[in-house]
Amino acid sequence: MQVTFTAAVAGASGYAGGEVLRLLLGHPEIEVGAVTAHSNVGQRLGEAHPHLLPLADRVFEPTDAATLAGHDVVVLALPHGRSGEIAAALAAAGSDALVLDCGADHRLADAGDWERFYGTAHAGTWPYGLPELILADQGARQRDRLRGARRVAVPGCNVTAVTLALQPGVATGLVDPADVVAVLAVGYSGAGKAAKTHLLAAEALGSLAPYAVGGTHRHVPEIEQNLRAAGAGSVRLSFTPVLAPVSRGILATVTAPLTAGISPATVRAAWEQYYADEPFVHLLPEGTWPTTAMVTGANTALVQVAVDERAGRVVALCAIDNLVKGTAGAAVQSMNLALGLPETAGLCTVGVAP
Repeated sequence: MQVTFTAAVAGASGYAGGEVLRLLLGHPEIEVGAVTAHSNVGQRLGEAHPHLLPLADRVFEPTDAATLAGHDVVVLALPHGRSGEIAAALAAAGSDALVLDCGADHRLADAGDWERFYGTAHAGTWPYGLPELILADQGARQRDRLRGARRVAVPGCNVTAVTLALQPGVATGLVDPADVVAVLAVGYSGAGKAAKTHLLAAEALGSLAPYAVGGTHRHVPEIEQNLRAAGAGSVRLSFTPVLAPVSRGILATVTAPLTAGISPATVRAAWEQYYADEPFVHLLPEGTWPTTAMVTGANTALVQVAVDERAGRVVALCAIDNLVKGTAGAAVQSMNLALGLPETAGLCTVGVAP
């Protein structure tokens, strides 16, 4: 198929940027353009991503509007707080590119939430890049808002896992969103590539380490925002991520009180109904539990739901690859919708095993 769009990737030396490049290399209608970085400017891309052989001899260019302008698509895989400045510079330069922000800068609708959790001025709100998000007040999905968009805020990886696990129960009123508890096992690539002592193999291997405990994680307001979109009147969330000694993957275990009088069969039917036609979200057969190994390298979210009748709670689980469905895959999926391409173009549901 003829290549019809060019895409630049900013922050291409990091894990998320590298994963975006891997997916774009397999996309039938995308040609990779400029690859930019900050501290790696002037280095060969192969030094940072030796697995991306077709791009190994490319050289990282500076991350600025002059380099990124002129492309049909610009993917920003930058640290939080950096995307707003670059996006504004692109607009000032007259670029009409589709811009996808893999950082957090444009995800939150409430400026107060941004300022409380990130501590800087809010850069604004863009269309939210989770196509499967249920919009309860419209009887639709978020993908309808992404068609033709020119700016897209890619969700946080933990947010995607928690949202996809629980949202059918919220949308149907089968669970009480005022008492949601989410505990996640998260692979170390989610912490980025920066050299930090607690991320060294000597510290991480053979150890589970909780972080951002007690409601301090920056993904909390984003999860709450999504559950409100799915129909929650108010949300109270206890969210605890735990670093697990794996490079990729998130396994989210999310529980909430079951509405009185609801049977386990009714609960399962709701998840079946909402995910029956989704190309990347799959409800597993009863008794089969999702694992991170099942989704490694794939743009797949595997979901399971059960009822703990003694506790009176729904238990919903979701496994994703944090770098694919959690970040780069979500960007490509949203890009496809925005450009009028098939939503599944360049994306795979086949994982890597063992």
